[in-house]
Amino acid sequence: MSKIRILWADDEIQMLKPHIMYLEEKGYDVDAVVSGDEAVELVMENHYDIVFLDEQMPGMSGIEALESIKKHNAGLPVVMITKSEEESIMEDAIGSNIADYLIKPVKPSQILLSLKRNLENRKLAGEKATTTYQQQFRELGMKITDRLDWKEWGNVYKDLIRYETDLEKSDDKGIIEILNIQKHEANNAFAKFYENNYKDWLDGNSEDKPVLSHTLVRDVAFPLLDKGKKVFMLLVDNLRYDQWKVIQPLIEQYFRVEKDNLYYGIIPTTTQYARNALFSGLMPNDIRNRYPQYWVDEHEEGTKNKYEKELLQELFDRYRRKSTISYNKILNLNAGRKLFENISNLMTTDFNVIVYNFVDMLSHARTEMEIIRELADDEAAYRSLMLSWFEHSSLFDIIKYLASKDVTVLITTDHGSVKVTDPVKIVGDKNVNTNLRYKYGKSLNYKAKEVFEIQNPEEYHLPKINISTRWVFSRGSDFFAYPNNYNYYANYYKNTFQHGGLSMEEILIPIITLTSK
Repeated sequence: MSKIRILWADDEIQMLKPHIMYLEEKGYDVDAVVSGDEAVELVMENHYDIVFLDEQMPGMSGIEALESIKKHNAGLPVVMITKSEEESIMEDAIGSNIADYLIKPVKPSQILLSLKRNLENRKLAGEKATTTYQQQFRELGMKITDRLDWKEWGNVYKDLIRYETDLEKSDDKGIIEILNIQKHEANNAFAKFYENNYKDWLDGNSEDKPVLSHTLVRDVAFPLLDKGKKVFMLLVDNLRYDQWKVIQPLIEQYFRVEKDNLYYGIIPTTTQYARNALFSGLMPNDIRNRYPQYWVDEHEEGTKNKYEKELLQELFDRYRRKSTISYNKILNLNAGRKLFENISNLMTTDFNVIVYNFVDMLSHARTEMEIIRELADDEAAYRSLMLSWFEHSSLFDIIKYLASKDVTVLITTDHGSVKVTDPVKIVGDKNVNTNLRYKYGKSLNYKAKEVFEIQNPEEYHLPKINISTRWVFSRGSDFFAYPNNYNYYANYYKNTFQHGGLSMEEILIPIITLTSK
C-alpha cells in the first residue's frame, strides 16, 4: 500500500521541520513549500491525499490558494492553519469547504489527529463497528432465540439495522456475512413469533399488542390532533427503517425527532391491503364488506388504492372527528414541485396526508431495469440511492418549509420490502395472483412447512373469493416461483426487493414523530 502523501504550505516552513520529521517517522510523505502559488502549482502536477495551508502567506493567501485548489480538485481535503481566531476568516475558510481548521501554534499530535480524522476516519469507524458487533454478537444471538415480545423484537431489528449501517464502513467481508446470517436467523424467528401472535392481535385477545396498520391513525394521529397542532403525515411508500436512518441526519437539521418508533404492518404487506387498512382504520375484508364501492379485488380491473382519501374521511366520520383533512399523492417530479409551490394553502387544514411513491417505484425499477440493479447492487447502495433522491426531492423542500411552522410531522409508510434470495416452488391455476411474496387461490399446491398458511381467510379479515380460497405467505428472503420455467424466474427475481410477505423489513415499519426546533 502506497504512503499517504501530504502537501504543506507555510511561509515559516523551516520552523515546522520537527513537525515534518515527526510525520515522516510515522510513515507519511511530506512535500513542503513556502507559498500559496507553489502549493497550487504542485497540486496541479501531483497527486496528494491532503493539503495543509497556512492562512497568512505573502502573495497568494491561504484562502485564495484554497479556492484555486478546490477548482482543480474539489474532493481534495484541505486543512487551514492560521494565527487568527477572527470569525470572518473562519467563515471564509469553512465556506470554501475546508476539511479541518487548526489554530497556531499547532502541535505534531494535532496534525496527526487531523490526518486520522480526515483520511482514516472511515477505516477507524469500520474497525470500531466491527469490534462493537463482535462484542454484541453472542448477546444478540441469545435474544433472537429467546421468547421476545413485540417491543423486544422491534429493538432487535433496530440493533441489526444499526450494525448493518455501521458495518458499511468496514472492509471486513467476513463480519458482514456473519451479520447477514444472523439477520436471516432473526427473520426466521420473527416469522414464527408473528404467526403465533398475529391472529390474537387482530381479535383483540391480547391486551399488550402493537400499533397495527389499521389502528395507526387512531392510535398515533388522533392523539396528536387532540393537542391542537396541525399534523402532516408524510407517507413515503416502501420506506424501510434503515432508509429512515440514512435520511434522519438531514431532517434533524430542521426538526427534533420526538419519537422514533416502529409499528407492525398487516399482511399482505402491499399497498392494496396495508395502505387501504391504514387510511380506513379497517382490515381488508372489513373494507370490502362495509365499503364495497371503495374496494377492488385483485382479480378485478382497476386501481386497487384509488379511494384512499374517501376511506380516510370515512375513518374520521366513524370516530366523529371534526378535523379538516387534505390528501395529496405525488407520483412524479412535476406533481411534487406543484405541491411544494402551493404548500402554504395546507396550513389551515388540521390533518394533511402527503403520499410519495418514489421508493416503491425504485424497488420495482430495480427489478425491471438493469441499470438500476447496478446502481442499487446491495442494501448499502439501495440506501444510498434513496438518500440521493431525498436530498434533492420536493419532499425534503416541504419538510424544510414545515420546519418554520408550528406543526407536528409524522413520517411513515404502509410496508417495507425485503431482498429475496431463495425461491420456493408453488403450483396454482391461471387465476392465482402474481405477487412473489404471497399467493391466494382455490387450487394451490406447496409444501406447508415452507410457508405461512391461512386456510380460513376470514379469520384473518382477508377476502375469501370462493369457498376454498387459501392464502400463503413467504417468509424471510423466500419468494414464490412456478415449476414452469422455474430456473429462469428464480434467477431473474433473485436479489430483487419484493414485498407482500413476512419479514422484519416488510412488517416493522417506521413511525417517526417530528417537532420543529
